[in-house]
Amino acid sequence: MLNWYRLSKSNINMKKNLGFRSWFYFRQGWSSYFTFILATVNTLVITYYLAIENLPILQGIFPSFSYYMLTFIMVGVPLLVFVGYIHYKRSSAFGAESDISHETNPLLYRLPIGWHTDVLYPLYLSMSIFITKLSNNEKLTAEEITELNELQKKLELLTNGGSIGK
Repeated sequence: MLNWYRLSKSNINMKKNLGFRSWFYFRQGWSSYFTFILATVNTLVITYYLAIENLPILQGIFPSFSYYMLTFIMVGVPLLVFVGYIHYKRSSAFGAESDISHETNPLLYRLPIGWHTDVLYPLYLSMSIFITKLSNNEKLTAEEITELNELQKKLELLTNGGSIGK
């Protein structure tokens, strides 16, 4: 019988490299927040001071930069929320992005670390082995029964809202 606990723990014992983790968090903060804010402010400033300030017609509509920002907030933000909604819910663009992401992600062919690896799939494997043994009129060994009891305890702990592992 496979020792699933030992096999799953070997996957979890990856070194936690502070440098790479910090680099990942930096990139997420930079690309999701800092760059977004900087690009928004940059676009508003450039469009106002290079386009609107030099065109009398538009300067009548936006007499100051604060009016321009207020208009952007009141019109632009809801418009962009709507465009984002359309992108995710109503167009096939997000579906295509998702398909490509799934096709190129090698981790989809591995079990995720956590309760899948420690409880769910070991239980599936044990059940299939036990069903095969029972179909062949073989008895379960004491070790197999103990392993099944341990998996049942972990499953019960998860069912009751508990946590396994760290």
